[in-house]
This record gives sequence, C-alpha cells and structure tokens, in this order.
Amino acid sequence: MRSAPASLPARALRLRLMSAGVLLSLLVPLFIAAQPVLAAPRPQSDAQAQAEALLPRLTPEERVGQLFMVTFSGAHASTDSQIYELINRYHIGGVVLRRDMDNFVAAPDTLAQAHTLITELQTAEQDASQGSLLNGTRAAYIPLLVALAQEGDGYPNDQLLDVLSPQPNAMMLGATWRPGLAQQAGALLGSELAALGVNLLLGPSLDVIETPRPTSPGDLGVRSFGGDPYWVGQMGQAYITGIHTGSQNRVAVVAKHLPGYGDSDRPLDDEVPTIRKSLTQLTQVELPPFFSVTGNAPSAEASADAMLLAHIRYQGFQGNIRTTTRPLSFDLQAFNDLMALPAFASWREQGGLIVSDSLGTRAVRRSYDASEQSFNAPLVARDAFLAGSDLLYLGNFISTGDPNSYTTIVHTAEFFAQKYREDLAFAERVDESVLRILTLKFRLYPSFSASQVLSAAEGLAAIGQDDQLIFEVGRRAATLFSPSPAALADALPEPPGRFEQIVFITDSYTAQQCSQCPPQAEVAVNAFAQAAVNLYGPAAGNQITAANLSSFSFMQLTRTLDGNIEGEDPLLDNLARAEWVVFGVTQNNPARPESQALRRLLAERMNLLQNKKVIVFALNAPYYLDATDVTKVSAYYGLYGEGAGLAEVAARLLFKEIDPRGASPVSVLGVGYELADALAPNPLREVPLVVSRLLPEASATPDSTTPTVTAEPPTYKAGDLLALQAGPILDHNNNPVPDNTMVTFAINLVTEQTTLQRQISAPTHLGVANTTYSIEDEGTLIITAASGEPAALALGQQFSVAGINPEGLALQATQTAQSILATQAAQTPLPTLAANGQESARRTDLVDWFLWVLISAVAALFAYQSGTSLHQLRWGVRWALTTLIGGLLAGCYLALDLPGSQAILEFSGKWGLVLAVLAGCLGGWLAGWAWWRRGRKPASGRSSQ
Repeated sequence: MRSAPASLPARALRLRLMSAGVLLSLLVPLFIAAQPVLAAPRPQSDAQAQAEALLPRLTPEERVGQLFMVTFSGAHASTDSQIYELINRYHIGGVVLRRDMDNFVAAPDTLAQAHTLITELQTAEQDASQGSLLNGTRAAYIPLLVALAQEGDGYPNDQLLDVLSPQPNAMMLGATWRPGLAQQAGALLGSELAALGVNLLLGPSLDVIETPRPTSPGDLGVRSFGGDPYWVGQMGQAYITGIHTGSQNRVAVVAKHLPGYGDSDRPLDDEVPTIRKSLTQLTQVELPPFFSVTGNAPSAEASADAMLLAHIRYQGFQGNIRTTTRPLSFDLQAFNDLMALPAFASWREQGGLIVSDSLGTRAVRRSYDASEQSFNAPLVARDAFLAGSDLLYLGNFISTGDPNSYTTIVHTAEFFAQKYREDLAFAERVDESVLRILTLKFRLYPSFSASQVLSAAEGLAAIGQDDQLIFEVGRRAATLFSPSPAALADALPEPPGRFEQIVFITDSYTAQQCSQCPPQAEVAVNAFAQAAVNLYGPAAGNQITAANLSSFSFMQLTRTLDGNIEGEDPLLDNLARAEWVVFGVTQNNPARPESQALRRLLAERMNLLQNKKVIVFALNAPYYLDATDVTKVSAYYGLYGEGAGLAEVAARLLFKEIDPRGASPVSVLGVGYELADALAPNPLREVPLVVSRLLPEASATPDSTTPTVTAEPPTYKAGDLLALQAGPILDHNNNPVPDNTMVTFAINLVTEQTTLQRQISAPTHLGVANTTYSIEDEGTLIITAASGEPAALALGQQFSVAGINPEGLALQATQTAQSILATQAAQTPLPTLAANGQESARRTDLVDWFLWVLISAVAALFAYQSGTSLHQLRWGVRWALTTLIGGLLAGCYLALDLPGSQAILEFSGKWGLVLAVLAGCLGGWLAGWAWWRRGRKPASGRSSQ
C-alpha cells in the first residue's frame, strides 16, 4: 500500500500525455480539413502515353526538327525540292501553306493541286521512315502538321480563295449572337479542311475589339467575333467545337493572338506594338476569351489545341508603368506570369501547345535591330523557344547573308541539334516541347501510318458545295444601323419599282491565288445588280427591269471625283437619272485610295445624290463611316462580309423581303451604338422571378438553374429555404445578358415588431441568376429582383409566413456558420507577385499570431499540470512559464522574418508554424526541466509547496 502514492505522479503524467494525444488527434483532422485541397492528377491520355513511348527512340536531329513549322516556295514537293530535303533529312515537324508563297495554283485546279501538294509533303516524311533517298537511315514516321490560315470572307484573310464553301467571317458570326451558327460554320470548315488534308488551322482570332480604331493600320476589321469578352469566348468555344466535330478531330485549332491584339495600333507583321496594360487588366478584357477555350472550356471539343503567342510588348505588365516587357514571345518572365494563370496552367498540364507567331516578320527583325541591317535567325529562334514557345513558326526566315530561307532553316536545325547535345538544360526543354507536339499529333492520328494520315482524293468532290450557310448567317447578321425601323418605314415605304432607275456602286477589287495566277474579283462590280435581277427580274416576278440597273466600281467613282474622265461620264449620266443609289463599302485601306470614294462623294459632291434614295451596305466592319456621313444617307445597313451569298441578302433587304435581324458585336460610334450599353439589362423588359421552396438536399447546389422544388404551398414557414431565380434577363438586343451580370434580390420581411431587409447579389449564367434565402421569422415576405442601371426589374412577389420549421432553422444556423468560415477563408491573403514577377515572401498575420499564442498557452498548461502531478507546484509554474516563453519566442522569430523563417513558412505553410511553435515550447520546457534538475538537492527530502 505504500507504493501507491509513489506511483501516482507517473500514472498522472501518463494520463496527461494520453489526454494531449486525444486532443491532438481531434485537432489534426480539423487542421488538415482547413488546408487547400490538391486536385488529383487527371489520368494520362492515350496520346500522351504513345508520345512518351516514341520520344526515347528519336535522335537529337529528329527531336529538334519537330520544333519547326516552316514556309516554302512552290506548289510541289518533288524529291529534288528544298522542302522535301527539309522534311526528309532535317525532320521538320510542320509546314504552313500560304498564298504569297505560291503554294497554290489558279482555279479550276486549286483544290486538286493543293491535295497533291499535301500528299507529297506527307510522303516525304514517310520516305524518311523507310530510309529512302537522302540519308539512307530510317527515321521514325511522324506525320507533318500542315497548317493554313482561313478566317473567312476571302482576301486578305483567306489563303484559299473561292474554292471552299463560302465561309462567314468572325464578325458576321458575332452579329448573329447565335453560337449554334458559329459551330455550324466551324463544322463546315473543319470537314473541308480534313478532306483536303490540312490538319492545323491557324485561327480563330479571339481578339476583343474593345474600342474600334477605323483609321488605325492595326485595325482588325472583321477578324474578331466582337468587342465583349464573354461573347467572343462563347463564339470561340462554339467555332472550335465545330472545327473538331466537323473534322472528326482531324484538324487541330490554334487560337490567336495571345494575349490579345485588339488594343494594338499597328499591324503585327510590320512593327511590335506596345500596349499599356497590366496583367490584371488583361485578365478583365483580353484574356477571358482565351480562358474560355483552355482551362475553362466546357468540353474537350471546345478546347483549343494550341495558342499563337503574338509579338506584343506591354508597359506596366507587372504593375509598374515605368517598366516595359520585351515582345511577349521573347520574354520568359512575362510568359511564365501569363501561364501561371489558373486556366492556362491547367491547360498546359494537359498538353496545351504554344505556337510562336512568324519569326521572320519585319516586326521581329526591327525589334532585334532597328536599322534592319543584321538578323541572326538561329539565335532569334533560340530566344523564342527558351521564352516559352513549343512550336516555332519560321515564316520568311532568312538570316543576314544567307541566300534563302532554306539555308537559314538548315543552319537553325543544326544549331539546335548541337546545343541539344551540349546543354542538358536545353535538351530537357526540347524534350518537354517535343512531347507536347507528339501528343497533339497522336490526338490527330491515333496510329502513325499513311492510311491514317493521307486523305482520299475522292473527298474533294464534296468541298465547296455548301452555299446555304453563308446566306443563313448573312440573313441573321444583317443589321440596320440608321434610321430606326419605324423611321425607315416612313422614309422608304416601298421598295424600288419596275420603272425606277437604280445605280449600284461597289468597292470592287481583285486578288490572286498566286503571283502568276490571273486576278479574280473578290467583290464583283455587278454582284448587287445580278442578285437583284435573279430575284426580282423578268424571270422572277418582273418587279424590276434589267435595263434600269447600272453598276460601277469605286475606282470609277474616284476617277469621276478627280475629273479624270475624258468625254461623257456614264456614271454622272446614270446618277442624274437614278431614283436609287446603292453603295457597297468595304474596309478603309490606305493601299487602295479608292476605298475612300464614298466618303469623298458625301463630302465633296453631295449634290450628285440630291433627292435620291441613298442606301449603304457595309461589306466589312461597320464603323468606317462617321456620324456626318451617316446623316447624309437614307439607310445604312451592316452585312459584315462580301460575296454572292451576301449580295443576295442585300437585294432582299433592298426589296423589303426580309428584315434585318442582327446587331453589331462592336461599338459603332457613327450611329451612337455603344456595345456596353447594348449588352446591359434592358429596363423595358420585365425580369421573370421564380420563388420556390427547396428540398433540404437541394440546398447544396443553390446556383443550379433547375433547382429541385416541392409543390409550392400557399404559405411558407420560418426556417424554410427558398430558391430564388431571376431571368432570363435580356439585353437591348434581346439576347441573354453576358454571364456574371450581377442581379440584386431585395427581400423585405415584415414582422409584428419590425421590417427585416436583406439584399442578396448573384451573378447570371446564361442570363439567369440563382440564389437561396432562408426565412428568418414569421410575417409578410416581399421579394423583388433588379439588374443594371437603370434597372431591369422583376415584379415583386408577396408571401405569407406563418409557423416555424425547426429543421429549417437548424439548417439556417449551419449555413450561417459555413458562411462565416467561407468569409474568413476568402479574406485569407493570397500570395502576390512582387515587382520582379516572383511570388512575394510569406508573412505571418493575425490568425498566425492567435494560433501560436493558443498553442503556447495549451503547451504551458500541459507543462504546469505535469509539474503539479509530481507534487512540484513551484516547478509546475516555472515549467509553464518557460514553455510559454519558448513558444512565443518561436512565433516571434517567424514574425520577424529572421533567417530560415521563410523556408519554414513556404515549405509547410501553417503546419510549419505549428511545428515551429511546438518545437519552441518543447525547448522551453526542456530548459525548465534542466533548471529543475540542476537545482535539485540529493536526499533533501523536501517538497516544494
């Protein structure tokens, strides 16, 4: 019995240790739950696995060759041609087919020759895999990327002219506000490119024309889907989906021009533009369309396979307006900052490819040497590669002193191969990019064989046969800019009559499929007149007489204005007799002064149009006429494109057979059309409001557009969880407002004592905003919704709240607690970028201070209890103090950012802080214990009181 008291302190100590362990076992899961959840890696794709299996079998020459996509001259790739040798011996990974490189021939042989050329190019690669002709050794058979830029609407945006089915351009698609039509257009182009053998589309452009610049040489014209980031993203997603599905995933898509060319004031090919925007500003306008087709894409089909990195420099990219990046395609730090954005980072992890813009342009040459006297092409290619691009576009790529592009490309390939062998870091970088390129090629062709790669000539018969899509898109895109529909009906109540004279004046011009090809009209002079005769002439209702129609070009109008017509001027004679004058206007082009003929006529010779009905059709972007010009014409329409199908749309508009149904996707200042105002909620349209009681299990998804609801009771109870849905909310063009348009739900609960007022804001998705509200008390509930300024309103709904739902009130309390935790999490500072683009130092905050004080206090309490359990009250107090001091000193060491503290915080975050403070507490307790051991007198027999 005497031994029991002696064993009590040890037993008590063991109990204290067990209690602390239980406490830690409860706290650790909570702490882990508070840490960020790391997404599980996505399973490796078959294409990537195949690429990883192939890569080790490639020689350095084969690997570096995959990095290059080149241009070449000529319409054939015979065994004695330079392009054949580049493919066969130097293993070039891809080619770009261009009109200005004479890669095509004139109609009617354009398609057949293009198909033959592509077959010859792919066969050159196949020959290399069989050890044929040039080097006698066998290389791996890796299909070529055969790239083409085909943006719709003919010259200058298309490389193939008038041989594919008429393709609507991006702005025309944007003016329909129908992503479904964009997907149809993409599917049509994708199917025809795949049939031809093209497997890489350089497009679409995802640039945002936030502010049109009609007089700028950098004007994008109709190459953009519009001026709103959300809608450009929606159209881009749909178009890319169409390309993939229409080609059966045999055509890859390169979205351009990352990070956005819409604010540029000069052509990218001529000079590197400087844009004054920070990365944060770019994420608000320019980058969202690229996000929507990369990490934020809704499906694999809507995701771009690659992005083209433009030669653009930025002032204030990292926030400091006094610093300017290099052209982004040559600036590794800026590129890394860009790719660190979440949407891009996840896309890159899945194999997303970065393609450089052409490295042989004058812009690149001038950025390296303003005098353009020296150009070291291999070093330029190296710089672009090390700055982040995976696939290097070597267009017109010629070093100073080299006789031709072939010589420079050979030197570049040899330079890269040598550097691969000598520089391990460079070799690793090459392997990383080659793996991405091979993965893309395996996505196009699951097996590398000629039967998979070569397209059959029989498929050419189906190309160019669809002329209905362009009419359907044109009909839905056609826009009346001036006057209003009601004013137009008053001013022009009737279409042209049978005996009225009509003069058509069109900005007609020609283009060539190759340098030796005959010119072909991109906009025929008589296109409008011919369409009118076909639809309303003697053979089609006899509404007009062909003899009363006359057609002239802007070139003829320019000569008339200049007084360069000798003798009688037929244009003046016809204008004198005409009742109607119809103009077809294209883009302002300084290289064609005649493109300004209409503006000159309106300014210099308005008397020629006196008392006539003047109709203007914009065959390109609609913002080239100013407000004064527009007031001088009877009607101003936007067609956004050229060609026979759109001439038919113009004729039907002129004769009032169809109504203009489109709306401009960009601002048109000449008519007072501001896109931001047009896309705001229309205050004249009532917002539908739906209020329903949610089932408890539905409360986890309050943002669903189709909430699970019970049958609506006549009254609600306090504690009921309500689903509030407002929308669809329409803009001024009667389309759903862009996503993330904010809607405010106003809730008034009138009780016996007071009125509770609540406001809940929620963003829209597809024009609809959803949120939830838990009823707080009994009384009368009034709910309204509003969006925009001036606001589009929903009619208020009133309900009676009688009785109490205990389960609902309990759920309400839980949700309140979760909301508080979420708010605290949202307020936790995120890592920021320092001026040099690196992540700034991790700093302790108030939460950290509270955490280390709490840990130190708990540890001190434990030390005190361990001392008292040994009947050492004085030493229990001392141990508690030394433990507390040790923990607080460790926390202060981290807070003062003393040596080693950053490593602890960055390596483990709050776990590092916890462990450091615990280590400090342990050190303090050990110091107190050592103090006790040193001052203890043997056999004293005394116990401290």
